[in-house]
Amino acid sequence: MVKLSQLGIGYASKNGVKRVAAGITAAVLSGELTCLLGQNGIGKSTLLRTLSAFQPRLEGDIHINGRSLDDYTDRQLSRVVGVVLTEKPDVRNMTVSELVGLGRSPYTGFWGTLSADDRRIVAESIALVGIEPLANRYVHTLSDGERQKVMIAKALAQQTPVIYLDEPTAFLDFPSKVEVMQLLHRLAVQQQKTVFMSTHDVELSLQVADRIWLMEPGRLSVGTPHELAADGSLSRFIERRGIRFDRSSLTIRVVEE
Repeated sequence: MVKLSQLGIGYASKNGVKRVAAGITAAVLSGELTCLLGQNGIGKSTLLRTLSAFQPRLEGDIHINGRSLDDYTDRQLSRVVGVVLTEKPDVRNMTVSELVGLGRSPYTGFWGTLSADDRRIVAESIALVGIEPLANRYVHTLSDGERQKVMIAKALAQQTPVIYLDEPTAFLDFPSKVEVMQLLHRLAVQQQKTVFMSTHDVELSLQVADRIWLMEPGRLSVGTPHELAADGSLSRFIERRGIRFDRSSLTIRVVEE
């Protein structure tokens, strides 16, 4: 479990610290896929970077498995939290197996030499994501969807109980978006991992995710898709002129007005 208590997030700007959100109190549970939704600029990436310890929090606490984030060394944290960013990996002359093998770096020595056990874990991670035929392909020859699966396999090879993903379905066509979301949900349930991802794919999230975090100005709503539909949170977030949200089917319609 990842537990946030009165968390304040923000970042440095020309005029000092820009506060993005405050008073965030919620938990991300293991065995579930949790999707973070919100408009552009609301602070989804800032929240993920703060949870990943890529930037400091302004106030409050973050606990992972009952232990404060401050109590982890960088090496310890790399064995607890895996992160998949939006940016495409810009690598040349590296095979899929070699890139996934970098996920073992928290466990290898100075030279990063993989043991037989490390290589077994890399192969298992590649198999879990279903990209065995790509194992010897060069990463720069892959499609966007294939590359994203490789990065997820790398996070799996890291063997962390927590995985954060920032817009993992960005740049993907719709079938690939569905495939990646279903994969993440399956990994969360079968591997009992805590999987937390930001996304703009609202309707797909409502169909696949176990739990939704909805960031809006001054508030965070947390619940299952049906709970947030029932209390009006999703209608408030989605509906605009010409856009309607069906609470029972969790679908979005474009209507003539």
